[in-house]
Parts: sequence; structure tokens; C-alpha cells
Amino acid sequence: MSSMTEQELAEACAKAMWNDDSASQRLGMSLDNIAPGEATLSMDITAEMSNGHGNCHGGYIFTLADSAFAFACNSRNQITVAQQNSITYINPGRIGDRLTATAREVSLRGRSGIYDVRITNQQGEHIAEFRGHSRSVKGTHLPQQN
Repeated sequence: MSSMTEQELAEACAKAMWNDDSASQRLGMSLDNIAPGEATLSMDITAEMSNGHGNCHGGYIFTLADSAFAFACNSRNQITVAQQNSITYINPGRIGDRLTATAREVSLRGRSGIYDVRITNQQGEHIAEFRGHSRSVKGTHLPQQN
């Protein structure tokens, strides 16, 4: 592990997580970018994801943001879980949109982190803002080397 750069470590952790992330994969998400404390995921909005108003159901937007948050806060080979999160919807996602969630670390102190995730559509329109609070727990994604 010590011979890996921070970027290589983030990529290896993302690969390990992605292999077991059935939810993100089955929803058609793609992991577009990973870096230490950062992640970008995107997803096409299908008719099956619509709500009673004919827009993207907010739960799918939240799930996309939550997945980006998860990859960002797990990029340093420490198992990290969500402690609390919230979302503010700004504009509706539409059927046919490709939504992108870009997560970035705001603060990391001890076992606690704060991450902001901006969700945009293919035109760059601001769809939602998500804030996640993380907490690291025991365990790593990759084997520790001495």
C-alpha cells in the first residue's frame, strides 16, 4: 500500500467497492471520476424512474448523490459509512436526462467527514445539492501491507 500514490489508492478502493455495488450498477450508474475525497457518477433517467408529475422521482436523484458520496468518502482505504445526509432539490430531473453527481470532501477530521454533492443535468443545469456526513468504521477495502 505504501508504494501506491493517493490517486492509485483511490482508484483501487473504487474498483473494490464497484465490484460489490449492485444498486449503483443495476440503476445504470457509471463511475466517471475518482480522486482522493472526490467522485463523479452519472446516470440516465428512464421512464421507470418517473414520479406522478412525470419527472424523475427524487429518490433516484438522492440515490445517485448517495453513491457519489460513498465513493468519495471511501477513497482512502478506510471503510466509511453514512452517518447523516440531506438533499435540497432545485430543479426537476426529466426523463431522458443524464444526471451527474460530483462529490467533494469539505472536511475530514478523525473518523468524521463532510461531503457536498452537486447534481447537474447534461446541460449543466443545477438539479440538487446533497450534503453527507460520514463516519469511518473498522476495516479496509484493500489488504493492509506491513
